[in-house]
Order: sequence, then C-alpha cells, then structure tokens
Amino acid sequence: MAIATIAIIEDEESLVEALEYNLQRAGYRTIAARDGYAGLEMVRRERPDLLILDLMLPGIDGLEICRQLRKDMHLPILILTARDEEVDKILGLELGADDYLTKPFSMRELIARVHALLRRAGLSLPASAAGAGPAQILQSGDLTIDLTRQEVRRGDTPLPLKPKEYDLLLYFFRHKGQALSREQILEQVWGWDYVGGSRTVDVHVRWLRRKIEPDPSHPTRIVTLRGTGYRFEG
Repeated sequence: MAIATIAIIEDEESLVEALEYNLQRAGYRTIAARDGYAGLEMVRRERPDLLILDLMLPGIDGLEICRQLRKDMHLPILILTARDEEVDKILGLELGADDYLTKPFSMRELIARVHALLRRAGLSLPASAAGAGPAQILQSGDLTIDLTRQEVRRGDTPLPLKPKEYDLLLYFFRHKGQALSREQILEQVWGWDYVGGSRTVDVHVRWLRRKIEPDPSHPTRIVTLRGTGYRFEG
C-alpha cells in the first residue's frame, strides 16, 4: 500500500513541526514549505495527495495558491485560518478548498479531517486509520449516507461532498421534516463558538443543492423557509 503524501505550506515553524510529527505518527509522509512561492513550486513538483494550506503566507497568500492549483490539479486542500478571516474562509472554499480549520485547533481534529478528505478522494488510509466493522446506513429517497465510510450516494452514484457539506447533509437527515433556523444549523454543524454569520449556512446549502437536488433552481429536498431557515424533505 502506497503511503499518502501530505504537503504543508505554513510559515509558523513550530506549527509545521507539530503537523509533521503528528501526521507522520498517523502513518503519512510529509513535505513542507514556509512561503507561498516555494510551496506552490513544491506542490507542482511533488504532486502530493493532500495539501494543508495556511492563508497568511510570505510571498503569495493561500488564496492565490488555491486559485492557481485549481487550474490544473485536483488534490484535496485543507485551509488553515485565523478566527477573524471569515471572508477569506468563504473565498477559499469558493476557490476550490475542500475544508478548513480555524486556529487554534486540536491535532486530533486535523488528523480526522485529513482521513476524511483522503477517504472521499478514494485514497487508501494508513492501517491505523482504516478501521473495520459493519456499515451503518441512513437512507432518504434515493440518497444514502454510509456512516462508516462517510460516503454519500444518490442512487448508485457517489457524491463528492466536502466535509462540511457532508456534516450539513447528515444534520438534515437526522432532523428530517423539522423547521431549522440558520442560527440553529450554524451552532449544531459548525459549533457554538463559530464566529461566522448565517451566510456560511446559505453558501453550503447552495453547494449541497447542486449535488442532491434534481433541479437545484427549484429545490424540493432542502426547502427554504422564508425568514427562518430550511427544512429537509428528503
């Protein structure tokens, strides 16, 4: 089994060392760069399986790196942001990043996000992370969520959901038919201490509709409740 390579572009040396130590302990190979230009060149040269990308970098910033890489590469990108970078966070996702973590974060959560992104990309996980056991399945209409593999299918077609899209859909599944306010969704899916606004929910709902609705311009699965939020009809 090939060992997945994780690239890190981050200018804080102590954080790079911590990331490399924990990722290597989890069974991954790591490569790192501490400024934007060197990082972009490294990723293009080494073709890693996943990129952990800080937004604030010397040289060129993480948003520009994300924009340039998405022209010719499709590797999963996990961006790191500070708490006051809500606009950059949304821009990063719209430019093609797959997930984000807000500093400070726990290494356990970062490793879990890396596992999930690689699994969704169809890459093998280290033996320590692969796990085994019976599948746990949730179903609504032609939508199926495999909780064990964290995979979603529409009929027989796998849906390439980003981690927060997956979390949002799972929350809708578990509250089918209920009126859910944007504030309630934000607190339960993003966490009570998340500092972003309700626009984050609307953006993710829009992305999710593109993947699960028969006609995203006239949604029937995730229904908008004017002035309130959303209701999942399944």
